[in-house]
Amino acid sequence: MKSGTKVRERLTRDRVIDAALHVMDAEGLEAVSMRRVAREVGVEAMSLYNHVRDKDDLLEALCIRVMSELEFPQRHGDWVESARFAANEWRRVLKQHPNVVSLFAGHAEPMTHPDGLRPMEFALGLLREGGLSDRDAARVFNVMGGYIMGFVLMEVGQMFGAGALDKRAPDPGELARLMPLEELPNIAATLPHLAECDPDDMFNLGFDMLIAGQAALFGGAAAEA
Repeated sequence: MKSGTKVRERLTRDRVIDAALHVMDAEGLEAVSMRRVAREVGVEAMSLYNHVRDKDDLLEALCIRVMSELEFPQRHGDWVESARFAANEWRRVLKQHPNVVSLFAGHAEPMTHPDGLRPMEFALGLLREGGLSDRDAARVFNVMGGYIMGFVLMEVGQMFGAGALDKRAPDPGELARLMPLEELPNIAATLPHLAECDPDDMFNLGFDMLIAGQAALFGGAAAEA
């Protein structure tokens, strides 16, 4: 081999999935096609079929890859803090890959691969250990999951009205001049506080409200904490 000759990296399934994840994060879910991913790794689209069956297989692999990034909390007997860590960890991963929410929503087939299901297994186990019945664990799991995903969608989409959660919002004084606040007394009263909202504080406040509601409705470890 001549000196300076570039050696092409061997194509593997992991490289294909990594490339697809990069395209999804950078350009959106719509951009993820066999042709676009092939261009990302420097091959023809047909070469991908040696590593993924089709686009559906690739999208399922993306779901599994994102889910496998979650880290599980070290358990030290504090049930609420373990649950808080898990909730914030799921938020962290979703913020890194916000387009995966749309991928989950449009994924027709249920996930069956163990690597993709381990976070769900952990969360349900945590809820059951916290004293919930199997039925209530399933219900609370769905409520908490909906809260986390909805919060992240608002956070990354900058859908909040003012303050730290919306980087495009002007300062409260400028915003006040743009609004007919004499017709909006409740907004006028709370506008300075809306401007002070911190996303981390708000997320954990929402989590605390969910835990308090769980304790009030079902008791168990949440009530004891």
